[in-house]
Parts: sequence; structure tokens; C-alpha cells
Amino acid sequence: MGETKQIRTSCRGCHGGCGVIAHVKEGRVTKVEGDSEAPIGRGTMCSKGLAVTQLAYHPDRILYPMEKTDSGWERISWDQALDTIADRFRGVVEEHGAESIVVGQGTGRDYESFLYRFANLLGTPNVLTAGHMCYVSRVGATLITCGNLPVSDFEGEPKCLVVWANNPLWANPDEYKGVDFWAAYQKGTRLIVIDPREGFLAKRAELWLQLRPGTDAALALGFLNVILEEGLYDEEFVERYVHGWEAFVDRVEEYPLGKVEEITWVDKGLIREAARVYATTKPACIQWGVPIEQTINCTDSNRLLTALMAITGNLDAPGGNVFFVPPPVRVVSEFGLHRDLPKEQRAKRLGGDQYKLASRVALVTPKAVWDAILTGEPYPVVAGLLCGTNPVVTRANAKEVHAALSKLEFLAVIDFFLTPTAELADIFLPAATWLEQDYVGDFWKRHGYVMARQKVVEIGECWQDHKIFQELGKRMGQEEHWWATLEDALNYMLEPSGMDFREFVRGGYLKSEMRYQKYEEKGFSTPTGKVELYSTLLEKWGYDPLPQYREIPESPVSRPDLAEQYPYILNAGLRTPVFFHSEHRMIPWLREIRPDPLVEIHPATAKRHGIEDGQWAYIESPRGRIKQRVKLNSGIDPRVVVAEHGWWYLEAEAPDHGWDVSNVNVLTDNDPAGYDPAMGSTNLRVLLCSISPCQNE
Repeated sequence: MGETKQIRTSCRGCHGGCGVIAHVKEGRVTKVEGDSEAPIGRGTMCSKGLAVTQLAYHPDRILYPMEKTDSGWERISWDQALDTIADRFRGVVEEHGAESIVVGQGTGRDYESFLYRFANLLGTPNVLTAGHMCYVSRVGATLITCGNLPVSDFEGEPKCLVVWANNPLWANPDEYKGVDFWAAYQKGTRLIVIDPREGFLAKRAELWLQLRPGTDAALALGFLNVILEEGLYDEEFVERYVHGWEAFVDRVEEYPLGKVEEITWVDKGLIREAARVYATTKPACIQWGVPIEQTINCTDSNRLLTALMAITGNLDAPGGNVFFVPPPVRVVSEFGLHRDLPKEQRAKRLGGDQYKLASRVALVTPKAVWDAILTGEPYPVVAGLLCGTNPVVTRANAKEVHAALSKLEFLAVIDFFLTPTAELADIFLPAATWLEQDYVGDFWKRHGYVMARQKVVEIGECWQDHKIFQELGKRMGQEEHWWATLEDALNYMLEPSGMDFREFVRGGYLKSEMRYQKYEEKGFSTPTGKVELYSTLLEKWGYDPLPQYREIPESPVSRPDLAEQYPYILNAGLRTPVFFHSEHRMIPWLREIRPDPLVEIHPATAKRHGIEDGQWAYIESPRGRIKQRVKLNSGIDPRVVVAEHGWWYLEAEAPDHGWDVSNVNVLTDNDPAGYDPAMGSTNLRVLLCSISPCQNE
């Protein structure tokens, strides 16, 4: 019997960072548990992290590079795989230019800086991320408003928590962990929940605001109207640190509570009460989520919530929404060599002229890429490298995504399994899980930490993403910009701290000392040095400099004609505690908890259509039809249908793996007419649908 070793590392099973102790016996991980000494997670782990051994040792996981041939997938060596990708990419660069290669990622796994370093040195401006409608859109909006991303300071003992379009206990989103939120809540904090669905937190909230899906910007304007009308704002802060106050007040006054009630379905008395509680209970913080970013109001919703934080004195104040001091490591933009992308190549970014805020944060909106592949305009995109992303399932208008990726002349995919997207590739590269990595975890986050992630096991021929980009970059002529070994690269990241990677691992993490109200010393990192409620940059770029509410492009209000055939609002993208977007559907423990995709409907709606609890039902939109299993929920409005996203079936026949059976993105639209004007955010969350029972299922 071999000895069991206990090795400290950090998780990246979802948004990541939680401290972990991995138990390793005879070169195999037998179990993982939370590390009580780690500052993130503090001994807790979610279901996804606990199930990592079933991911790492899954019988269908791909453990070696593969090439698609006429007879199917065949195993090849790493040298063959990387040489093939490099040869094909060089050919594209010579014939079309580097911009004809798209490099893409999904929700990050801490490889973003390596991916961007590779792409920028390659010379392609076309980096496809989830950021246009998830997190980076929030970063972009807050950068132009207050110069940084405000993060909830749970350890600062907030007296009021506003959970806006978020479920931190299930999502554990970037910068946050449910355990920290819960610890703050259990101290007796007042809780306001803003959600179309009555979930676990809404049932425990002092105030629950059940808004119409997609109307968050209007509700925020209603909050602001109350705060301005009743003089509940911090006059000194506004006078010293706010730009565009008078114009902003005029805009807010365009949204009296009667109008906001009509838009949002929330009683105006409840709006007034919630605004008063938030503005007068100090300190208070807003825990916000991506649903507000996946609509046409993405940028303005983020700016309005930032305005609420600022004018109530809760910006960079203890227990409010703060700017955490980063630890002493190199910043992502420096490591990613964003400034090394030639100006002439930056000018070729697809959609860059239209979506200037997206271009400012170095990403493209997906529709621009699909159009370039399918039409060749404004120039052809003919090759791609996708890492940790499954856009056939996770991006709007899945049928168009599938058609576009199928048309690429060459596609390489880095992943764990042959997903519906990976099945379209020519080369498959097997990625390492977080158990198989050395890295400076949470490198890009804004919560004040970096966490040591150390390799505890090696499985098959899998490489971590960082090594893949480094070795591929060398083959593309980028040798002078990469390091001899991955550890050398990590030492470079840590150089400002004065330690190397092995010293970092021994310490476990780095954290800087927190300082509040930093704006008193140097103002805000905006053109005016103030919180720009009137954005000088948006004005310069030709957008409305003041936030507003835009009606959702496919709603009963904007499309009453369509609502006759599709009478329900589909709130797509419901989170679950066991899956992460399109990941983990093949993990036995997790699939046992959630074997089927669920669509929630009100009992009255079910009765109207003769649908029973647990029955399969069709959900249909103008783009297509899928099926999910019904769960009755009296905590949603009878006019609303709530469906899960990310569903595909590894067990279904290849190469499709049932990507169009239950995938909610078969229903969603990616018409640019519904995009956020500055960011190009896809309207994923809100559309119109019908529902009907499946027969004999």
C-alpha cells in the first residue's frame, strides 16, 4: 500500500480560486477537499470542484492529440499536432493576413493572458471571448465610468446586501464565493433581492423585487429617481467627484416611478422602499450578475449600478463596492502584450468601428466573426483556434454558429472532451485539468489575491493551456517572446513580488494590503478624474453619454405582433449548482443530481396548456424548437418561462451529441439590431417563446 500525499493547490472548476487539498496515492488523485487555511473558499468546495476526479479520470476524456481523417479521429503526437496548426496558420497569414484567423476562448480558466500573448504576437485582432456579454462588459463599462471594477466588500461588514440578477451561492462568480456572501448575510445584514424568479435568497430577503426580465436598467433608474427626489445621496461626494451631475439628474427625471412600474412590473411603492433601504443603510453593497449584461442595456445597466454605488457613498468604502489593491504581480495587459498588436491590425478588428467599447477591451462580438466566415465580408475568416469554449452550445443562434464553424477551412480545438464544437475541428489538443497545472491562479481577477495552483498529477499526454500557447507560439516564430519552460514564464509573472514560483507555492497565495477611498489621493482613472455619470468617452465615440433604458427588442412591448404566436417571455440561462455553462454534463455525480434539462413554468401556465410537472415540453421561438423537462414553480410570473442553458449529451451519437435537442441557444437571436450599442452584447436572456407538451415522452 503506497503512502497518500496531501498536496495544496487551488480549484478552477468554475470561476475558481478556492483552496484545495488533493489526496494523491500512487500517482492518482483519490479525493479532494477544501483547504480551511486558504483565504478563498476557507475549507468549502462546490459540487463541481468535489467531482473533479470524475472529470479527470472520465473514460471518454481525450488524453492525446488527435487529427480528423477520412476514416475518423486518429491519434497523433504533440509535434505533429502543433506543426500542423503552425503550418496551416502560416499559410493563412501569407494568403489572407493574420486577421483571417480567429482565436477564441470561453469563460476563462486562467489562461487568458497566454491566449492574448499568442494572438497579439500572431497579429490577429479577432479574439472571441464571452466578455462581450459576461464580466468583461462590466469591466469595460466601469472602466469608462469610474476607472476600475467595483467589487463587493463582504469582509467589510456591509449592513445591506443588494443581490441584483445573481445567485452567489450557486454561481460563485468571478471575485466572489458564496461562502463569503453567506458569512456577511448571517451577521444580520438587510437583504434586497432583484430577480424575476423567487429562489432561495428571494425567500429570505427583506425585500424581493420581481421585475420583468431584461428591465434592470429601468429599475435602476427608478432607484435613482427616489434617491434624488428624497435627497438621499452624498452631496459632498457628488460635488467633488462626479462629472455630469446636472445632465444625469435630468435623464433620471425622465423615469418617474409610475413609468418604471409600467416597464418593470414592480410596484412603485416597493421600488421606493428598496431604494430608501439601500441608500440609508450604511455601508451597502450591490452583488451584480451577468443577466444584466446579456441584453441591449448591458453597458447602461452596469453604469447605472455604478452610479448607485457612487452617489450613496458606497464606492471604495468599507463594506461597499470597492477597488481591491492588486497583489505585486505583472498585470494582465503587460503579460498579454496588448500594446504589441500593430496599430494597423487593431484597426481590422471585426466590428471594432461599431462596438467601440468592445474594441477598447480587445474583443469582438461573435456575430461579426460568423458573418465574416459565412460571407467573406469585410474580409474572409478561414481558420480558428478555440480553447475551452463550446460556442455551438453557448452562443446565441446556435444554428448559425454551427454553420459558420463547419465552413472554416481549418479549426483546432483545445478541450477535455469531444464536444459538439470539438467534433467540427481538424486538430484536437487535450487540455489538462486544474489538477494537472502549475499556475498563478486568479491572475486576472480584481479581488486582491493570486492563488498558488500546483500540479499534483499527470494524466495521459494532456498539456495545460499555457504550455500549449507557449509551444505553438514558438513554432509560429515568436520564440523571443516566450520562455524555455513554463515555470520561467510563471517566474516572470511573479517577478514584481520578489519571489519565484516555488516560493509562491510554499506560501500558497499573495495578497496586498487593502486601502479604501483611494480617490481622495488621486481621483478616479477616467478622463475627467471623476465618476463620469456623463461619459466623455461614450460621447467622443458617438454614443449617448448618459445611461437610459432601451426596450428589449423581442418582448410583448416591442413585438406585440410576435407575441400572438409566442406569448411568453423566455428567461434563458438559469444557473444550476452542478454545471458550469456547457460543462460537466458527463460527470456521473453531477448528472445524477440533474439528469435532465429543466424548464420552469407557473402552475397556471402549465394548466392552460395541459402540461404536467415532470413532463417533457417543447419550447419554441422564431429560431427553432427544443425540449426540456417541466418543473412547476409558483415563484415566477405566469407570463414568464425560465429555462436552463448549456445542454448537450456526450452519450448521444457523435458528431452531433444532441447539440440541438435541448440547447436553449437554438432559440436565442443574434440580430445586431438587438445588441448593446457600445459593447455589442448579445441579447441572450430575454426573448419570446411558446410552450407545448411533448407527446409520449
